[in-house]
Amino acid sequence: MEIPNSDHTPASSSSSRLSTSKSSPDGPSRSLSKQNLVVTERPYELETLYGEPIHTRPRRVVTWLSRASRSFADRNPRAHAWVTKAVLYIRGPRPKVDLPLPSPLLDIDRHIAGRHVVAPIESTLIKATRVLTSPWLLVLLIAAYIIGFAFFSRAQSFLTPEESFIGCTSTYWLANNGCGQDGAACGPFDNSTFDFRCPAQCENVILQNPRTVGDEQIAFKPLIVGGGDANRTYRGDSFICSAAIQAGTISSSKGGCGTLQLTGNFTDFLPFTSHGLTSLGFPTIFPISFRFFDSTPLSHCSDLRNDALAFNILVTSALFILLRPKSIVLYWCLVCIGFWHVVLFSQPMGPPPKLDVAFGSFLPVLFIAYAFWRLAFRFVLPAFRNAPLESCILYLSGFWVGILNNLTFDKLPLSRLTSSDITKRNGAITTLVVLLVIITVLVINQVRVIRKTGWLPYYAGWYIAGGLVTLVLAFLPGLSLRLHHYIVPMIIIPGTAFPTRLSAIYQGLLLGLFLNGTAAFGFDSILQTAADLRQDAPFGSDLPVWLTNSTNYNTSTPFANQTILWGALIDDWDGFALLVDDVQRYAGTALNYSLASLNATIPHFFRLAVSALDFP
Repeated sequence: MEIPNSDHTPASSSSSRLSTSKSSPDGPSRSLSKQNLVVTERPYELETLYGEPIHTRPRRVVTWLSRASRSFADRNPRAHAWVTKAVLYIRGPRPKVDLPLPSPLLDIDRHIAGRHVVAPIESTLIKATRVLTSPWLLVLLIAAYIIGFAFFSRAQSFLTPEESFIGCTSTYWLANNGCGQDGAACGPFDNSTFDFRCPAQCENVILQNPRTVGDEQIAFKPLIVGGGDANRTYRGDSFICSAAIQAGTISSSKGGCGTLQLTGNFTDFLPFTSHGLTSLGFPTIFPISFRFFDSTPLSHCSDLRNDALAFNILVTSALFILLRPKSIVLYWCLVCIGFWHVVLFSQPMGPPPKLDVAFGSFLPVLFIAYAFWRLAFRFVLPAFRNAPLESCILYLSGFWVGILNNLTFDKLPLSRLTSSDITKRNGAITTLVVLLVIITVLVINQVRVIRKTGWLPYYAGWYIAGGLVTLVLAFLPGLSLRLHHYIVPMIIIPGTAFPTRLSAIYQGLLLGLFLNGTAAFGFDSILQTAADLRQDAPFGSDLPVWLTNSTNYNTSTPFANQTILWGALIDDWDGFALLVDDVQRYAGTALNYSLASLNATIPHFFRLAVSALDFP
């Protein structure tokens, strides 16, 4: 088909995102962009349909915006010139351009101190390992990897009795008064043993909300009470695994198995520091306590997550450096290896791993990962095809940092962006400021890169639209906006679709964070209720008023004859709950409590709350 010359035919774009060149048999001069094909072929199709030529002519659309622009230019020509210059700068080049592909840094060809240094490291590696790039070899190795990884997972989680697995926050005494009146729901309190297996890295698991122990309130540390006596006796609400690490029963890095014995009532839990953990003291009585035995009948107790990490790092490095499959195959290998490493080893939902839940999340993860490929990865990952060593370092350095989020970013004193967390945690404000500065610098640099290609208005439009939708969601009544760490990569990854080394690092890190979030926690909603966010934190509700306090307590009256008093019920509440030494001892509508049943020789701690329960 002959293409007529026209002054208003759009120029072909050099950007791979808008145009795809089609070669003509007559030579390069007949290459057409998709845009040109749309403009020139449509009249031809209409002529064929109606049997007569159709003449098109350009139409000049005068909008209110153009009229306002001309009016502004007439009144303020100098300001209009500056605004026009700024708009043209932000818009970038027209037609859009592609960034040059990065050249391999390790193919060294430089003149240094008058000498010509040539060291084609990447090229030599590619030639030496070309025999390993066969697709059939890759298929064979993938099958071997799946089989080997299955046996690895079996040794990790499925050779120890399922009932022996406990989590890092497992306790005998339940939080939020879960044991009920006098702890009856948590019995028996003594004369029983339990064989348990703990995962590795439990010393990193901390309280996210304040917890009161006696007259102390702690947060952001493992809950361990006692352990300082000769028999290493711990209070029943201590984290069992953290206490076992402190007592030397299991290893922090490898986890392990142990056997504990419930010892019932115990008085005066002593504080203790060992193996990097410090416990609290509690100088009075508690109805449940436990001690560790020196041996256990369980076997296959070592946590293999560090071995699995080393194995998977080697496998992914070999994929980049030696096997070098097509970029899309390499990408899907990263997605699958990262997701299942989190599910089975680094942060399982179990223990043992909940495979049914994992497979339920895996399919939507694949759909979102495909969107990542279409939007960003296909423009960057193939650009480093001739630099396997460099791409391995750029991608995997960030990828494994994101996959191991529980050991990297979770270590920062900034787990949740709430005012209470930021003000209570040491170093949280400094960490937040530093992160904001770093993120701002990186965003400005990425905007600069996007502007150089002419794509900034396109991306800015989508991000502004997304920001407006997010703003609407944030103001929905009764709900709070929560940007989970799997959502952040979904926002940022589209803006990394430009072949630079920083984009490669961003993509690896963000893909790792996305896989960690979805594999470890699933797809939590972006909107959550106050109860979802509060978890086991205090409600912040009305508090009753103590009438008995240190100023009016009569020490001349025998302890057994003492009665403590509190004020009348507050509106909208049904009764009171009284905790004595962190155990609920009374629930009802009375306004006093007798101390006759308490031991006068030891200290006691009282806490009172209003309740919304219906009491007979």
